[in-house]
Amino acid sequence: MDQQEAISERRFARRVLLMMVAGFAALLLAGVAAALVLLRTQEQTQWVNHSFDVERQIARIRLSVEEMRTARRGEVLRIRVAPSASYAAAAARLDREIDFAAHLTADNPRQQGNIAELRRLADHMDSLFKRSLRPGQRGSAADEAERQAAAQAVVKRADRMLDAERLLFEERDGDRRESTEILYGVLALAAILVIVTGIGSLTIVRRYTRTLVASRNALAELNDNLEDAVAERTVDLQRANDEIQRFAYIVSHDLRSPLVNVMGFTAELDASIKPMRALLDQVDAQAPAIDTGEARQAVDEDLPEAIGFIRTSTQKMDRLINAILRLSREGRRTISPERVDMDALVHGIVDGLRHRIDELGVTVEVAPDLPDVVSDRLAIEQILSNLIENAVKYLKPGRPGLIRITGQAKHGRAMIDVVDNGRGIEKRDHDRIFDLFRRSGVQDQQGEGIGLAHVRALAYRLGGTIGVESEFGEGSTFTLNIPVIFVSDRGPRP
Repeated sequence: MDQQEAISERRFARRVLLMMVAGFAALLLAGVAAALVLLRTQEQTQWVNHSFDVERQIARIRLSVEEMRTARRGEVLRIRVAPSASYAAAAARLDREIDFAAHLTADNPRQQGNIAELRRLADHMDSLFKRSLRPGQRGSAADEAERQAAAQAVVKRADRMLDAERLLFEERDGDRRESTEILYGVLALAAILVIVTGIGSLTIVRRYTRTLVASRNALAELNDNLEDAVAERTVDLQRANDEIQRFAYIVSHDLRSPLVNVMGFTAELDASIKPMRALLDQVDAQAPAIDTGEARQAVDEDLPEAIGFIRTSTQKMDRLINAILRLSREGRRTISPERVDMDALVHGIVDGLRHRIDELGVTVEVAPDLPDVVSDRLAIEQILSNLIENAVKYLKPGRPGLIRITGQAKHGRAMIDVVDNGRGIEKRDHDRIFDLFRRSGVQDQQGEGIGLAHVRALAYRLGGTIGVESEFGEGSTFTLNIPVIFVSDRGPRP
């Protein structure tokens, strides 16, 4: 009997051992497959990033065309500028940008064809512009129309390249998502294999106490090593984040100095219009035959238009720099947890927007008993202010506005919903609206696409998330999910 039990036990042990070997072999294969899929995903991600680089380069080409047009107009008006802002410098920049775009798209025959046509159109535009800069050259309205048409042709060809690259981006991004889904499938299979292997291991542990002790010791050692690795990685990530914040601050600060100079010179140009106009009035009064009308048009129309364009662009850049600085400062600000009365905070935000709310006839409903939290008051106020202000700003035309703020606490998390019946957001934009400088829908409201990116950054710093559910034309629901009690390095402060 004992011999039969021994034989049965050995058979059982062999079966369990075979099952474990098979499980580990399958797990190894799944790991290899996951690694291969991951390498493929990384390669596809690089191609997606490459498409982004090409799109940015095309945008630089368009900017160079505008710089050429501005520089040509400045030289026609005899405006003295720095050598780097001359027409020759602008034309050279356009050539360099086209050459770099050709380098980036060397793998794309279709884009190479577009590059060749773009280069031809740019050369034609350059020849027309240079002709207008020759001494004594006085172009007619037809000549100016031809120059503008040449410049527009370059821009249209750049737009065609951009459309082609976006189609290629969508295809590459689709491949990347498909690979990611495959990776998730492989990981799920690996998880199943781990579970099966674990069951077999538990069966062996029941029969062999020594194996149990050894497994526990090995597991404890693995956990210790894992905690050390996680702690080390957390420190590395924090250091990298701090470096990014410092870099953003330095870049934004360095950009402000030349921008201030541009603003100052723009103001001087604007102030010079008045004496020039007075001089032309004197010429018209004393020697009207001298005035051909071109100088009057330049002073009354062309120069103010150019100054207005420069002022608008510098103001926009100033707003962007201020936003980047604000994001950098917010990222470096120390989180200070304190008890926050959410009812009082939300009502305070609504009261602050009361004038605009009453002006538009919006109904705002705040649910009673919003969950109080222990977190950073300023960050939460900034998040909810942005969400409520967006709900007031993006109403559905022809439909009375309705905004509801609700909340609940569950499993140690506080969830605050800002619900509106406004324009809604298309599904493809649900993720993009949280990216920096990205906006969705009709651009009929002021903004630079920074608010929701700031909201997401603040939510992450509070240990939470921000999400959106929306149907286009029906309204949106933004959900802030944060811990009820935020634990900092110094602990919560009730």
